Amino acid sequence: MRSRFALAGAAGVVVLVGGLSFVSAGSASAAVVKPPVNGQFDYQIGGAYTPAASVQIVDRDRSQKPVSGKYNICYVNAFQTQPDDRSWWSTNHADLLVKKSNGSLLVDPDWPDEYLMDISTAAKRDALMAIVGPWIDGCATSKFQAVEPDNIDSYTRSNGVLTQTNAISWATALASRAHAKGLAIAQKNTAELGSLGRDTAKFDFAIAEECNVADYNECGDYQAVYGNNVIEIEYTDNAKSAYTKSCSTRGSAISIILRDREVVPAGNSAYHYEYC
Repeated sequence: MRSRFALAGAAGVVVLVGGLSFVSAGSASAAVVKPPVNGQFDYQIGGAYTPAASVQIVDRDRSQKPVSGKYNICYVNAFQTQPDDRSWWSTNHADLLVKKSNGSLLVDPDWPDEYLMDISTAAKRDALMAIVGPWIDGCATSKFQAVEPDNIDSYTRSNGVLTQTNAISWATALASRAHAKGLAIAQKNTAELGSLGRDTAKFDFAIAEECNVADYNECGDYQAVYGNNVIEIEYTDNAKSAYTKSCSTRGSAISIILRDREVVPAGNSAYHYEYC
């Protein structure tokens, strides 16, 4: 996580949701519907607001309601804890959080209000699913069409406690839960997964943050796996050239937006939104 806040082949079928046409994930999960390719996207995880009429895809926190007539993605911090829940986790489920060698809880160095969930064993993943699974179920009950589990790459910040294999195992369980509820599921960042995200975890599409920033330059890695089922988010605190270059390179093929880092709601003085 770096912020806080072509059509399918023969296996796909066209499904109508809220008057819009989307491509399903195929016969293996016929009820699962992917986002419209290159549909205008609005990232609202920092606070909900009325999207522009031209927006087709809206991404909101699981605590918010989806928008009628849009394709709605439900944000779930499924690999780390949310800042507001920090005390609840440390009091009730400290055994399910990654610890440092001295026994204290490990926090994300980039987001110091977030603990890392300990997905290192099957038993712990099962225990975590008893908590996180109902969140995904709630996304389906609220009538979202997809789920975005954040912080897949938490293993890279775990001081060696977690591995990529652990992350894939947990992602696979999350995808199975989502698909059972008729939800598509996104691979959030973590281009280094390569095809494992699609072929092993069974992610349906990708959401990539600042993939065209020089330090990453990985947008093509997501397209190599997911084709044009990629949503790209660039941020205003990076050079705007990252956004403009992406627009000129792939803006006619995938969804690309430019947002303020805190993705605040429209009306806030820090709000920024562009789409190409």
